[in-house]
Amino acid sequence: MRIVPIPPSEGLRLLAVHAHPDDESSKGAAMMAAYVAAGAEVMVASCTGGERGDILNAAAGELAHAHRDLAGLRREEMAEAAAVLGIQHRWIGFVDSGLPEGDPLPDLPSGCFALQPLERAAAPLVRLIREFRPHVVTTYDENGGYPHPDHIMAHRVAVEAFEAAADPERYPGLGEPWAASKLYYDRAFSPDRFRTLHYGMVEEGLESPYAERVAAWEENPEGEMFAWVTHHGTTTQIACAEFFGHRDRALLAHRTQIDPEGFFFAVPTDVYARHWPWEDYTLATSRVETTLPESDLFAGLR
Repeated sequence: MRIVPIPPSEGLRLLAVHAHPDDESSKGAAMMAAYVAAGAEVMVASCTGGERGDILNAAAGELAHAHRDLAGLRREEMAEAAAVLGIQHRWIGFVDSGLPEGDPLPDLPSGCFALQPLERAAAPLVRLIREFRPHVVTTYDENGGYPHPDHIMAHRVAVEAFEAAADPERYPGLGEPWAASKLYYDRAFSPDRFRTLHYGMVEEGLESPYAERVAAWEENPEGEMFAWVTHHGTTTQIACAEFFGHRDRALLAHRTQIDPEGFFFAVPTDVYARHWPWEDYTLATSRVETTLPESDLFAGLR
C-alpha cells in the first residue's frame, strides 16, 4: 500500500463543484480538509440549496424546523459542515430539481436547476472561477457520479465553466479570464474501493454491508457492481485518512439528510483508514504536464 502524504500547498487553490449541500461532505471531504491543513485555499460551490431533499434522519432534533423551512435549515447545516472542513463556500443560487421516481418518470419541476439553459446555469460559476482563480476544479463525471439530474447538470456546468472561464470571448462582463489548470472527476463510487472495504471488513471479523453487491460483481465480472458507474479509471489517489474524522463530522452536520446509522457510516472509520486511506479521482483535463498515476491534485503545478 503506497501512501504519499500531501506536500505543503500554500498559494494553491481548489474549487469543488457540487449539486447540493451534503454532497461536499460525502464526496471529497477528507481530501479538502487535508489540503486546507496543508495550506491550500479550498472552496465549495453548491449549485442548489437542496430544497427538495427528503428528511432522511427522523431522529434529527429540528424536524419541525425542517418541515417549516428545509431550505433555511440546510443553509445552517452547510455552514456547520464548512466550518468543520475549514473550507470557503458559495451558493450558486439555483433550485433543487428533486430526484424523480416512478415509471414513467415524472417531469422535473419548472425552473429547477436541471432544466436551466446551460449558459445561464454556468454563468455564476464562470464568475466564481474568474474571481477565486482556482488551479484545480473537481466535480462529478458525465453520469453525475450517480444519475441524479442535478448531479448530471453540475457536471455539465462545471465542464462548461472550466473551459469558458479561460476564454475572453465567452461570458463577457463576468471578470477577467482565468484558466484553471486541471479538472478532475470524483470517484466516490469506485467499485474497487467497495470491494476492498468488503474484504477488509471480512478480514477483521465484521459483517460487510457490501457482501451482496460484491458477490454479484464477482459472479459477473463483466457487469458492474453499480450499473450506473461510468468507466473512468482512477488516476489520482489522495492520502487523507487522518482527516476521515473531519469527513464524518461534516456529514453529521447535515443531520436532516444523513442518518448516523446509515450507508455512509457502514464501515468503521479505523477500518476504512487501514484498508482504503485515500479519496479517488480521475484526471479529466490538464493544461499542465503531469505523470500518472498521481498522489496530488496539484501535481504539475508545484
